[in-house]
Amino acid sequence: MKPSEIKSLIDFISKSGLNEVNIETEEFKISVVREPEQPTRVVETVAAAPQVAAAAAPVAAPAPAAAPASAAAPASEAAPAANANLVTVKAPMIGTFYKSANPESPAFVQVGDKIQAGQTVCIIEAMKLFNEIESDVSGTIVEILVDDATPVEFDTPLFLVDPTK
Repeated sequence: MKPSEIKSLIDFISKSGLNEVNIETEEFKISVVREPEQPTRVVETVAAAPQVAAAAAPVAAPAPAAAPASAAAPASEAAPAANANLVTVKAPMIGTFYKSANPESPAFVQVGDKIQAGQTVCIIEAMKLFNEIESDVSGTIVEILVDDATPVEFDTPLFLVDPTK
C-alpha cells in the first residue's frame, strides 16, 4: 500500500468516527485502531512478512466523544436547517449514499414518512462495507437532499426532518 493511500485511510477513519477498521486482501492486511483521545495507529502486514507499523501523523481533529465501536454508526448530528423547526440528518462518514438495501428493495424512507429515532434511513457504502445509517431524531421526512448512488462526504446533509410532525 502506498503512503498516500495509508494517509487517505487515516483521514477517512478520523473523519468517520469509526474506532476500528480491518482490511484484508491477498497481498496485505491492515488494521487501523483509534483509541478515544489518541492519534490513529496503523498496522500493515504484507503477505508472508512480519507486521510493520506505519508511521501515522497525529490526527488533527479530536476523536468524537463516546463514538460507537460498530461500523453501523448512528446517524448524524441534527442541525437546524434554513427553517428553524427542521432538523438536518447528516452523513456520519464518506462513501456512497443508497436509499435502499438493494435495487429491488423499496427505499428505507420517502418524503412524508414518519420516522423514529434509531430507525434506518439509508445506507452508506464505504470501502465495500454497507453501513446502515440511523436517524437521531423522530419526525417526518420533509426532503431527501441526496440522489441515490451519489458519493457523499462527512457531514453532507442527507435529509430534512420536521420533528414537530
